[in-house]
Amino acid sequence: MISSVGPVEQSADQTVARAAPDAGPDPAVRAEAERHLRALAGPNAELRADQWVAIEALTVQRRRALVVQRTGWGKSAVYFVATALLRAQGAGPTVIISPLLALMRNQIAAAERAGIRAATINSTNLEGWQETYAAINRGEIDVLLLSPERLNNPDFRDNVMGRLAASCGLLVVDEAHCISDWGHDFRPDFRRLRTLLPELPAGIPVLATTATANSRVVEDIADVLGLHAGAPNGPGEVLVLRGPLDRASLHLSVIKLASTAHRLAWLADHLAEFPGSGIIYTLTVAASQEVADYLRERGVPVAAYSGKTEQTERLAAEDDLLNNRVKALVATSALGMGFDKPDLGFVIHFGAPASPIAYYQQVGRAGRGVDRAQVILLPGSEDQAVWDYFASVGFPRESQVRTTLQVLAGRDGAVSTAALETEVDLSRTRLETMLKVLDVDGAVHRVRGGWTATGQPWSYDAERYSKVAATRTAEQAAMRAYLSTDGCRMRFLREQLDDPDAVDCGRCDNCGGVSISSSTAAASLNDAEQSLGRPGVVLEPRKQWPTAMTSLGVPVKGKISESELAQPGRAIARFTDLSYGRQLRQLLLAPTPDGLSEADRAAEHVPSAPLDAPHPAPTELISAELISAAVKVLASWEWAQRPAAVVYVGSRSRPALIAEFARRISELGRLPALGALHHRPGSPAARSNSAQRLHAVWSAYELPADLAAHLAGEFRGQPVLLIDDYADTGWTLAVVSRLLRQAGAGEIYPFVLATAGAG
Repeated sequence: MISSVGPVEQSADQTVARAAPDAGPDPAVRAEAERHLRALAGPNAELRADQWVAIEALTVQRRRALVVQRTGWGKSAVYFVATALLRAQGAGPTVIISPLLALMRNQIAAAERAGIRAATINSTNLEGWQETYAAINRGEIDVLLLSPERLNNPDFRDNVMGRLAASCGLLVVDEAHCISDWGHDFRPDFRRLRTLLPELPAGIPVLATTATANSRVVEDIADVLGLHAGAPNGPGEVLVLRGPLDRASLHLSVIKLASTAHRLAWLADHLAEFPGSGIIYTLTVAASQEVADYLRERGVPVAAYSGKTEQTERLAAEDDLLNNRVKALVATSALGMGFDKPDLGFVIHFGAPASPIAYYQQVGRAGRGVDRAQVILLPGSEDQAVWDYFASVGFPRESQVRTTLQVLAGRDGAVSTAALETEVDLSRTRLETMLKVLDVDGAVHRVRGGWTATGQPWSYDAERYSKVAATRTAEQAAMRAYLSTDGCRMRFLREQLDDPDAVDCGRCDNCGGVSISSSTAAASLNDAEQSLGRPGVVLEPRKQWPTAMTSLGVPVKGKISESELAQPGRAIARFTDLSYGRQLRQLLLAPTPDGLSEADRAAEHVPSAPLDAPHPAPTELISAELISAAVKVLASWEWAQRPAAVVYVGSRSRPALIAEFARRISELGRLPALGALHHRPGSPAARSNSAQRLHAVWSAYELPADLAAHLAGEFRGQPVLLIDDYADTGWTLAVVSRLLRQAGAGEIYPFVLATAGAG
């Protein structure tokens, strides 16, 4: 059975003390625990009641425990104090599975303050792994932090994990909601713990911690970790400690502004009013950079931070925020779990996350060591489009999974992910995630060089995947409800997390505890509009052919030859950009503006309209605003040699739109229009990953005789501006550029209306 012990009355953000279940407190052990806590957190620190309940369960009763407590409650203190007590008893080192490097860095620093020797093994310190293993064997390491990805690294799994499991004194799973695919931050590598736990010797305590788990996620964590009755090598009863999730320092508000420019202007006008430093969260990498660039232009000291930021820059940015050298980090969710700055004064969201639970987790960064912190949400018109993008990468269809298993079963040795891409219609990220889930389920096995099939029977849990997708949809609806509610905002979030003690907070914008101006100065709004009006995104060309293309009949490998390579191109904007993104989504992702029927769009071949063909008025196909933006991009393009002519890629779905765009650019740039590459009849349908996409476009285009004659004749060796609607994988532009260069063209400069992806 699961024994759930929740705190009772709260006083000054502390749990009122009461005895641990089924056992009286051990005064000597508690006194030692208090001593270790003071070494960790300062001379005035005292254990919360539930901290002591958890520590005693781990160190005296050697039980398994799941602790669900709000951010800042002191979950890390539980496992560091327990580590110190267990090590004094002669136990082996504590192993902590931790999801983020930032979390690891903060935990190591905290451990050192308490005299606990900690080390980490992750992808950034490969050169130190062997020394770390040796130090563990010498008894010089008290805590080893591992990324979940290490658990399924073949070398680590086969050569290290068994010994580590046999010798550890405590296993900790931090941010345990990542284990559950019902959670807001599911990571399949965490599920490898399902096979690790049975390898633990009897009596090794296990602790799982999280701040963001509703009842469904709690049950799923318990199931995955074996935290249930009859769990192998563990007691028949696991302790679950769930506390109230209110944060008395947080003052929640939602400010709805008319446009993206208004939101930027509001930040510039009001950021200085907030105490200390904080975090401005954005939904995409592109938005983090755009917002940071604008605020720096206005003299606000901020830095951008995302998963694409270089490691050294990320460390520097974290340090700048910790030491208040910047007003804020403009960050994606990459700055999330584990970042510890107790005096963080505010968290502002420039766009709404897709889940209230994810939102609660992020706002929990603020106000941990101050009496008051502002939490403000600025929803945007692009939010739903970003949600839809990320929701589109759910668990693959059964047919795609079966294809993967059949490919692996038909090979004698390991098959790399890159090689699987040539036969499975999934992007690299989705394919990797699927394989990790299949590995945990026992259907495949990761080995050096790739993946192999195990031959074990496997069933597609369509019902579960469907329910997970439905849960994501329900979370989006709940987030929209949060934006519009006239009730208490903190109570709303606590109820989403199944907090039975949720009551009105008395301090949010709806409870009357906070009122923040939504005004923006006219000058600030004008500056924001001008900033957003600057279009242009660099398109880096493809430089390397995907692996194993010869198996698909595409005779290329290795680097793309310099003589066939495109130059860096340009897009007006990304689909998710704050400025032109919405207009481009409506133009290119909505049903075609060319008036084609569904049958037309599905046809094998729709001829491209020639540049000199009759065409509708420009305003019917492409707006004057987008044409003006295109002119700005072209004017700022610093090419080595100005293009001598315009060519465009024939479109099956938008022939008139792309022909019109190319014609307008030709006229405005006073460049000869040489025509279009045509789509061949019978070319394969577009696919989702690089290998499949390249296969689909490899033979899909042909140069008409007149275009080929121009490139071989008067325009031989001359640079060409290549027009297309949008760039996604980049393979259409790579293949078409190769054809043009082989026909005699000089440098190719791709120019598209939009580039895809959430950034």
